[in-house]
Amino acid sequence: MSIDGDAPDAEAPPRRLTRAEAKAQTRARLLDAAAQVFARKGFGGASVDEIAETAGYSTGALYSNFGGKDELFMELLASRTRFRQEAAVAVVGSGDRTLEQVRAELNRILVEFADEDNDVALLQAELWLYAIRRPELLEQLAARFRGNRDALTELLAGRAQARGRSEEVPFTDLATVVLALFQGLVQLRRTDPELVPPELYGTALRWLFNGAGNASKPDEG
Repeated sequence: MSIDGDAPDAEAPPRRLTRAEAKAQTRARLLDAAAQVFARKGFGGASVDEIAETAGYSTGALYSNFGGKDELFMELLASRTRFRQEAAVAVVGSGDRTLEQVRAELNRILVEFADEDNDVALLQAELWLYAIRRPELLEQLAARFRGNRDALTELLAGRAQARGRSEEVPFTDLATVVLALFQGLVQLRRTDPELVPPELYGTALRWLFNGAGNASKPDEG
């Protein structure tokens, strides 16, 4: 109301989105629509036309934001897993947590990822089955894994050096196994939670890192 009670104040018009904000909003809606369509029809059965229609856009808008269905699918999977990955990286890279606390946090992240992100499980399975027959897409998956591995390698090496551990530990190989172990246990827990109890990942990491500390020592015998 106005101060003298004569007439209500006019509502302020909504703020006009900037070009960057509008583009980000369009991409987000297309990704949400893609998740719905892929979950319902699978990668092979989904079409760019249906994804664009579900999002309320034209196919031209989809192609102006993504190179096609392959790129859209890769970005969707990355966006759905980014939060968990960033959380895990923050835990490993934190210098104020003990190793026991790090393992406990990684256990929690794995269990949440396996038990709550069921749509991601479907997306990952769809993508792998599709990519294994497409060398160019398989290379994109490999490049994404290498990026995650290299980032984890740097974190593991930095954490070990800060604690005076041997620099001869094969951190790149170690990072590869840590990531592969996470993915494998996630898939197995999704198959049957009883096969992967909540503390198993942390326990396996303890076994792994204890063994890695002896990796540079000559075999006895």
